[in-house]
Amino acid sequence: MTNKDTIKKQIRQVLTDKYQADGLDFNVNYPPLPEMGDYATNVALVIGKELRKNPLTIANELMNNLGKNKMWNKVTVAKPGFVNFFLNQNWLTAQLGIILKQGKKYGNSNEGKGKTVVIDYSAPNIAKKMHVGHLRSTVIGAAICNLHKFLGYKVIGDNHLGDWGTQFGKLIFQYKKIYGETIKKNITVEEMEKLYLDFHQEAKERPEMEAVARKELKKLQDHEKFNYRLWQLFYRVSMTEFKKVYDLLGVKFETWHGESFYHKMLPGVIAEALKKGVAEKSQGALIVNLEKYGLPPLLIKKTDGAYLYSTSDLATIKYRHEKYSPTKNLYVVANQQCLYFEQLFKTSELLGYHDKEEMMHIKFGLILGKGGKKMSTREGEVADLMEIINEGIEKAKVRIKIKNKNLSKIELEKTAKIIALGAIKYNDLSQNRLTDIIFDWDKMLNFESGSAPYLQYTYVRVKSIFKKSKDQKIKRSNYKLLKEQAEIKLMKDLINFPEAVRAAAEEYKPNIVALHLDKLAADFHSYYEQVPILKADEKIRRARLDLIRAVAQVIKIGLELLGVKTPEKM
Repeated sequence: MTNKDTIKKQIRQVLTDKYQADGLDFNVNYPPLPEMGDYATNVALVIGKELRKNPLTIANELMNNLGKNKMWNKVTVAKPGFVNFFLNQNWLTAQLGIILKQGKKYGNSNEGKGKTVVIDYSAPNIAKKMHVGHLRSTVIGAAICNLHKFLGYKVIGDNHLGDWGTQFGKLIFQYKKIYGETIKKNITVEEMEKLYLDFHQEAKERPEMEAVARKELKKLQDHEKFNYRLWQLFYRVSMTEFKKVYDLLGVKFETWHGESFYHKMLPGVIAEALKKGVAEKSQGALIVNLEKYGLPPLLIKKTDGAYLYSTSDLATIKYRHEKYSPTKNLYVVANQQCLYFEQLFKTSELLGYHDKEEMMHIKFGLILGKGGKKMSTREGEVADLMEIINEGIEKAKVRIKIKNKNLSKIELEKTAKIIALGAIKYNDLSQNRLTDIIFDWDKMLNFESGSAPYLQYTYVRVKSIFKKSKDQKIKRSNYKLLKEQAEIKLMKDLINFPEAVRAAAEEYKPNIVALHLDKLAADFHSYYEQVPILKADEKIRRARLDLIRAVAQVIKIGLELLGVKTPEKM
């Protein structure tokens, strides 16, 4: 239970006792200014409208009934009917001991116990390199997985690979043209990409190639021996390259069920759609007419009998429903697919493939280069993800050498990876996922507010204070000695962390955690400049060391939720 929950519980009790009002939907939020209190609620405005009474009158009645308790020592009223809560100083300082005792579990909960969430993210295509376009889905999806696990949900993170379909007929045709019916075991993903591009170039002059490619695809779908072995080779080589990227990013999936996994289920989906009257024939193809829902038709089978990724996605929803009975089914996919997911979810609903589970498209914007243009290589191709990561590592090495010339070669390599990967992820996760983001190495790798290195440096700085103090263990301290305004500010940042975690999970916006960490780090640096720690008297010194220990603890927990590691040296 978060602090907001505690306040809501007390308010609901008063509402029941005094107004016989249950189930009202009201908010408890942070006021915009400190003088307005630590928490504020609009409950009087809500109940005033419900009972047709003056909200200020109700607010004053609530204030008198809520009074003081362990958590707050003052309740005030502000126009037009807000009720403000001021935290009790003794209660606040006592929370520090609780935070330290909970350690790396601070902020977690069991609110998701017994509930399953399926999160579909990353989803690169076999026989193609991962590019910058896969980055946002991968890091946002992984962070949403982490947040839900932290709140007690069973999480199924699924990498729904693009590993089946018409592109493989084209690829196999072009492969056979060059290599015949021999298996080239040392083929690379780059070579596969070139084969695919060459096919399209040649097909412009020889359109009859498309028909031959469809025949090759049919052989693959029928598991004809050579074509299937060739597909397995493409799959195996691609997966080896994908896993190199995922290992660097520290991303792990529970399942890797690509389109091929569902291929045998597709005839059943079509048969069911026809039987239930959901699908209809249109010019030789099969569509789902969604006109009465204000949506264009969804094509689920082509005139030539070929299935589409929509057919595969419907089979996927059905499989997940039957296998996991999830509470939520989340798709972390770019903004451009909004209409498609509306069509897909409505069709799934008509087929009865999902019951009460929440179907959500977790959409996001583009990654743009420094000038606001689409990121690409000098040749105009989409920027390769592994090349971007390696570029970041080299740039991080340069920055680290300026800051610390004493690191060994091994330490430099390790630290550069942590900082570069943290910078890449945090640049994405610290911003609203709905907007386009700018990929700017100078901004991402600087040590100022708004970057991963800033938070990593804050963590390392706290650790260095402990090395100087030679006080590594938590000792019994009197936290009531922490009376400085900068200390109170830090403690409030710390107690609000669980609420940031929950909000980030509920809204599918990891940037809520990132922004909270950035504020915590800024308040720490301000505190460190204003208040002596190591030179303070013994009792206050110990209390202050515990305070900054909690700061480092929360920064580490928060960064781990975002998939960002903390280095020991910088």
